[in-house]
Amino acid sequence: MKVQWVCVSLLGFALFFGEYRGSEVKFSRLDRWVKTGFQYLKLNLCRRVSLSESECKRLSHLHLSSVAVYVSESSSEKVLAILPDSYSAEVPAPKQNTYAVTPALKNGKRNQDLFPGSASHDAVLVLDPSPGESFGHPVVLFYVDFNVTKKKCGHMDGIFLGEECLTLGLKTRCVNQLKRQRSRSDRLVGRTRVRRGAGPSGRARSARSERSGGVCEIHFLPLVVGVRDGNRTQRLRCVDHPDFAACPQPLPLAGPSVPLSSCELSKNTRRCHQQPLASQRSCRLYQTCDHAILLSGGWQEQITYQRHVQNLQLFHKMLRNNGFHKEHIKTFFAGNGQVAAKDTEGMYPATEKEVIRNHIAYVCRKQHCADTLVLYLNSPTCNDGTMLLWDRNHNGIAELKERYSVGELLSDLAGCRARRVLLFLEQSYSGALTKRLRSSRKHPNVLLLSALPWVHAAQAWAPLQPSHCLIDHLTKSAAMPRVSEWALGLLNVTLAGAPCNATPPLSDAEMRREFMGCQNLPTALWHQGHRRGN
Repeated sequence: MKVQWVCVSLLGFALFFGEYRGSEVKFSRLDRWVKTGFQYLKLNLCRRVSLSESECKRLSHLHLSSVAVYVSESSSEKVLAILPDSYSAEVPAPKQNTYAVTPALKNGKRNQDLFPGSASHDAVLVLDPSPGESFGHPVVLFYVDFNVTKKKCGHMDGIFLGEECLTLGLKTRCVNQLKRQRSRSDRLVGRTRVRRGAGPSGRARSARSERSGGVCEIHFLPLVVGVRDGNRTQRLRCVDHPDFAACPQPLPLAGPSVPLSSCELSKNTRRCHQQPLASQRSCRLYQTCDHAILLSGGWQEQITYQRHVQNLQLFHKMLRNNGFHKEHIKTFFAGNGQVAAKDTEGMYPATEKEVIRNHIAYVCRKQHCADTLVLYLNSPTCNDGTMLLWDRNHNGIAELKERYSVGELLSDLAGCRARRVLLFLEQSYSGALTKRLRSSRKHPNVLLLSALPWVHAAQAWAPLQPSHCLIDHLTKSAAMPRVSEWALGLLNVTLAGAPCNATPPLSDAEMRREFMGCQNLPTALWHQGHRRGN
């Protein structure tokens, strides 16, 4: 009996040791990939993609402990890396009513039809040098291929490691776009040389222009799937190891999140609705109110964090403290299973772009509906300012009905009849919206109050009280934007629109009755406004 126990113990030890050795070998291989990719990131990345000078300087002094590492799960099956912007405006997305992933993925020859520019590889490695920031921001993606000769790896412009070849991943059709940019810049430089003569400064300007397009770098974690995986299961996982940055913790699912690939995304039909939103009930007869719309698209479960929910809760609480009625604050957040049912009052999934746009446009354009209209935007953002909503069909591609562009937002806000429209941005790449607003004549009452990347808008505005003047709060924070003189008049009020420094000062009762929440309008004023609008 004793001998039998000893044999079982030795067998268990042998199995444990073998498993430990296997994981040790796997990690040593991963460690080799990570260190090679990290050195490439520090030394060569800025030569290949268009990053700002300050970002390149930061990356050159980066430590490995500040980088989050993601790698695809080991498998004998090859994988594809699918990016949200795999389709550009030049290439239409597949039609929704004919989208059949399972049979297409089973036929390897049709991978290029579904995901143009995506080739299959043995593994995918992603290094995130800014794990604390919201997406999008630049990440470094490498494709890993086994059993590749040194010569072939060189032809692929890869890094040969003896057993594997690491190739830098770039955005789809990046090379073609860069070629067009280079040809244009070459023509411009050629004309300049004819007039001024060639010189080193001209070559430097040309080099800078080649890297200034912003078309190559990758800004999101890809969806990594097996080539024959019809369920499109995400295989990319964050590596929890002391040498790397701590893995971000995604928001735990409160319920099942089912892809809505069968829903007609091109039409706002009854069958598409998950939760009805009656925008017309937001505007009542002979009444004007303060309204707010909070939008946090989320895009995918892997990049939707607890702090996104906390930001919404913090900003919602600030609005309620400043008199906004609960029924006039609409929140659009992530998918269907991200928030528990008990917490979803006034909250709708960010899966229906038309519902979001229609609500913004209705509240904005209905005469006397909104006095102050507040928009808080906290979504994953492309480098052109386009917001990603929710990947409702789980195919990893931001299709037309799953992204909200700057042009569409400005179209919805054009000619808004609210007294003031206040935009609070807590997302990346807000420069595109800022630039468009400054040159627009259709948005005289639209103000961008928070757009700096290092400012957390929800936290910065959480202390705002009903008596606080907007311009005073801005001057005390790092979020102070440059505003013109005409905009100062719009900011010289409280969030509810009460005048600042009134003489005598308004009492709390007067503030609540005359400015906060909703106010009844005289019948004559209501009809006068409607006749003028008609």
